Amino acid sequence: MDSDYLLIDNAEAKEFQFSIGESIAKIEYIKAKEKIYLTHTEVPRDYEGKGIGSELIKQALEYIKVRDLTLIPLCPFVAMYIKRHPEWKTLVLKGINIA
Repeated sequence: MDSDYLLIDNAEAKEFQFSIGESIAKIEYIKAKEKIYLTHTEVPRDYEGKGIGSELIKQALEYIKVRDLTLIPLCPFVAMYIKRHPEWKTLVLKGINIA
């Protein structure tokens, strides 16, 4: 999927977001020093199953990598994405096992 979406870091809302028409797909996060916890991913119902959630996670992980943050993936969808794309495991806090 070539991305038509631009990642927005809405620091005030503590969300990474894509604007999709009138809707927003988002990953909620908590930043603590050099760590970032991805807590919840949400894609509008009308857009589910179109790869938008995966693209949102991919761009969020790229953002995290560039900023050299340590990831704690609390969201099951994010953990599943990393399991399917093990090249991202290097971002995950040591000791966290993504089975």
